[in-house]
Amino acid sequence: MTAAVRQTAPAGVPAGAPADAPSVPPASAAAVRAIHDAAHATAPIPLAEVNARAELMARFDRSYLVPAETFLRIAARLTDPRRPGGPFRALTIDGRRAFRYHSVYYDTPGLRSFHDHRQGRRLRFKVRERVYQDTGERQFEVKLKGRRGDTVKHRRPLAGTDTPLDAGYRDFLADTLRRAYGIDSPATLQPSLSTDYLRATFVADGERITCDAGLVCDDLRAGAGSGAGYRVRCAADLVLVETKTTGHLTDADRLLHACGVRPAVFTKYCGALAALRPALPANRWRRAARCAFGGGGGGGGDGQGGGL
Repeated sequence: MTAAVRQTAPAGVPAGAPADAPSVPPASAAAVRAIHDAAHATAPIPLAEVNARAELMARFDRSYLVPAETFLRIAARLTDPRRPGGPFRALTIDGRRAFRYHSVYYDTPGLRSFHDHRQGRRLRFKVRERVYQDTGERQFEVKLKGRRGDTVKHRRPLAGTDTPLDAGYRDFLADTLRRAYGIDSPATLQPSLSTDYLRATFVADGERITCDAGLVCDDLRAGAGSGAGYRVRCAADLVLVETKTTGHLTDADRLLHACGVRPAVFTKYCGALAALRPALPANRWRRAARCAFGGGGGGGGDGQGGGL
């Protein structure tokens, strides 16, 4: 496994911010080049139009771990101007077509969110702070599993020095869980994992494809007696692709399947914890985690891997 010891954050650094937070992945990395090349080979689409045509706050997700060369072939098909229904276009903001994301996931001391997902519980949730590093925008997000098995996202902006542990955001979480599931919010939450990566997003009517490269994951529970304190990096030639739609199989899913790439049983949160903490009961994610973080080949596993 590609892992390196993470240094303890100095005084004054927020709990969710590693002291040695990763920079943008090197432009020479195959996956980074691939998403840049694909995004610049198609027409742009502004954020306002993305939200109008494919905001998808409730959706079905599927995850794939795709070798960079395979990704480029599939992206060329999807962004072809001759594609029936029109080509996928690349999200573009202020001339940028690839964006840096930083997320901090919050969980209970006993990793309730992780274990609820592992056990396939229907009433499961995930809590995170998402930072769009190129604009400084921050969002508090609560992801739920809907009645149809879809992913439903609820979000609220974070401003200034706000954190997800502040009273107003804890109230938002409690209200969201009570309304959706009729359950109480956890009494204690703490930062569990951070992720950093570069993302390009491709959009057509009613569907989006997010393509991530250079993923770096840090265990934020160093010193908690859990064996934490390590970092894992995704293989440099692997693109993490997620298809998002209100329906089921999309053109992108079918093209991926035709290229021999099947949905991976993988989420950034659970897959990274499976790699970082070998003692956790995480067999369902082991194969994809080895593919992503151990330098294995593409494909990544069978089954429905997206969503929570």
